[in-house]
Amino acid sequence: MEKIDYKKQLKHLYRPSAKKVEIVEVPQMSFLMVDGEGDPNTSQSFSDAIEALYPVSYTLKFVAKKGDTGVDYGVLPLEALWWADDMTAFSAGNKAAWKWTLMIMQPEFITLKMVSEALVEVERKKRPVSLPLVRFEGFKEGTAAQIMHIGPFADEGPTVEKVHCFIKDNGSRRIGKHHEIYLSNIRRAAPEKWKTIIRQPMSCSVDKTFK
Repeated sequence: MEKIDYKKQLKHLYRPSAKKVEIVEVPQMSFLMVDGEGDPNTSQSFSDAIEALYPVSYTLKFVAKKGDTGVDYGVLPLEALWWADDMTAFSAGNKAAWKWTLMIMQPEFITLKMVSEALVEVERKKRPVSLPLVRFEGFKEGTAAQIMHIGPFADEGPTVEKVHCFIKDNGSRRIGKHHEIYLSNIRRAAPEKWKTIIRQPMSCSVDKTFK
């Protein structure tokens, strides 16, 4: 049976440097997604979304392993797109006004039919509240700047600013939504060791050879 480590295979996307901002080209990939809004620290809908995404992702993993694909793989990490209708509220940290899309990337061989079957199975076994909100679709980010942030989420500010300055200093501009990828199990790892990828899509006018 083939076993795939997508974080290793897609190292340029899931294992960036923690020392310098890098430019990556993010292709279209398929995700399970749930949209919501509100402070992630207090919003029940945020927790409910996570509790729906993971069971479906693990069910798909086992379906793929036992089915015709015969492939085993590690479930990919939780990711989130963040924004606000009024971006000044987002920049000011008014989390109650934040909007988000939580998502988990799925391998290229996962089909809509497989997702539909997984949703039925999760509904039968677990019945998570946000399961009806789960959707499966492609998402292409294109050119983006990213870096690894190590430490608590509350300390991300300087790291985010570093990414924004990198984009500006290279004659480009920010586009799309602020993107974070959560690599650590925050229930087990100490906050000072949490690893979060900070990614920001950017206009492609930048010189991609810049280091």
